[in-house]
Amino acid sequence: MARKPTNKINKIRTFALLLVFIGIVIMYIGIFFPSPLLMSLTMALGFLCVIGSTVVYFWIGMLSTKTVQVTCPECNKTTKMLGRVDACSFCSAPLTLDPALEGKDFDEKYNKKS
Repeated sequence: MARKPTNKINKIRTFALLLVFIGIVIMYIGIFFPSPLLMSLTMALGFLCVIGSTVVYFWIGMLSTKTVQVTCPECNKTTKMLGRVDACSFCSAPLTLDPALEGKDFDEKYNKKS
């Protein structure tokens, strides 16, 4: 069974959200270390994860302003597209702007330069 395509912008935002939660969990685990050095190390590592998520959110926000907006033929909503092929962020319908890829099966390998 083929995997349902997902929007690239949503994948990156999900990764950034995951970084926030991982950072908070790492900092919470640090509370239980009796050594101040280990506790400080886990707090710093968790803080770096949260700062990393902020950088990723900023980067995808800047990248999102330069994307192509297209109207999805399935749900008729406007969505943003990165690369040659992408998926609708609402209904996950495969989208492409390349006429050579019309009618072909969805594959993210089409975005790689070869």
